[in-house]
Amino acid sequence: MFPYDAKLAAAVATTPQTVADVVEALETIQAICVDGDGLKWFNGLYLQVTQAVQARCQLQEGGADGFLNPEWIAALDVRFASFYLNALKDSLTGTATPGCWQALFAVRNVGGIARIQFAVAGMNAHINHDLPQAVLGICQATEDAPKHGTEQYNDYTAINTTLDSLMDAAKQTLHAGLLGDALPPVGRLEDTLAAWNVTAAREAAWNNAELLWNLAGATPVAAAFLGTLDGLTAVASKALLIPVL
Repeated sequence: MFPYDAKLAAAVATTPQTVADVVEALETIQAICVDGDGLKWFNGLYLQVTQAVQARCQLQEGGADGFLNPEWIAALDVRFASFYLNALKDSLTGTATPGCWQALFAVRNVGGIARIQFAVAGMNAHINHDLPQAVLGICQATEDAPKHGTEQYNDYTAINTTLDSLMDAAKQTLHAGLLGDALPPVGRLEDTLAAWNVTAAREAAWNNAELLWNLAGATPVAAAFLGTLDGLTAVASKALLIPVL
């Protein structure tokens, strides 16, 4: 789709092992993408989110703004990012890709879609589809069930305020066409964006992680649930990516 796609594939060829690795991969993607590539506008927002999590992980454990368990959050961050990076790699190399991600990747060059639409559609795919699986994976690795009221859940929700602030800022700075052109003064975009809430999406993702945990041993049922989740998330992504210009 873009002449530099081979460079993007190379940038995501290696699985990150640390939050710093994730930041480096996202920075590389951001440097490669041109303004006319919708991927740039999700990736840029996600880079800001990851940098905010990285900075908070480096604060004193349990301090005023620090996490109760920064190691757990850092491990979750890396596992979570891998879903996006792997989806991008799969799409670029012609491998089967989750529908919720392909909905975005397939229209990276459509000029009638606003920058903020790409950003929110990416967050939709990443949170609604990827995050439950990332939470489940890290909980399985630590043998700690995902439950409300735990130290892990409290750290998980502590990020919500930061994410809300970044999303609110993005709605202002990315309220433009793909190439920076002005959007119509009156349109459906504001109503569409208002219907998607990052905090609500993250709470649903945690609930789905709890559900998947309780489906252990029922592999076909869990697989069917994930397939349905991908399908529903893809529908939402496509709705978020309807051209407005």
